Amino acid sequence: MSTNSLTTRHFVTYSGVKLPFKLVNELTEAELDNRNTYFRGYFDAEARLTGFDKIVYGEVELAHRYAYHGNGALRHAEITDADEEVTVLEFDADGQPC
Repeated sequence: MSTNSLTTRHFVTYSGVKLPFKLVNELTEAELDNRNTYFRGYFDAEARLTGFDKIVYGEVELAHRYAYHGNGALRHAEITDADEEVTVLEFDADGQPC
């Protein structure tokens, strides 16, 4: 995923258990200096979350990347954990797991 054309915002945490996660409690750039853990979210021109990195002590501990169907439903999720193991999930046009 190229992050060049995306908007980057930072958050304290996420909510929900269904993908894509919802990032909550937005942080300002100044607030990042006082945090050991935060989420760096990437948003497309339509303000959809296309991915995020969980940052812990300056290192990426978890990464999610999302792609959407034309109707806005989640199409693809790629999750990379702390051990760099990747899980790929595919979803139908209704956003249901395939």
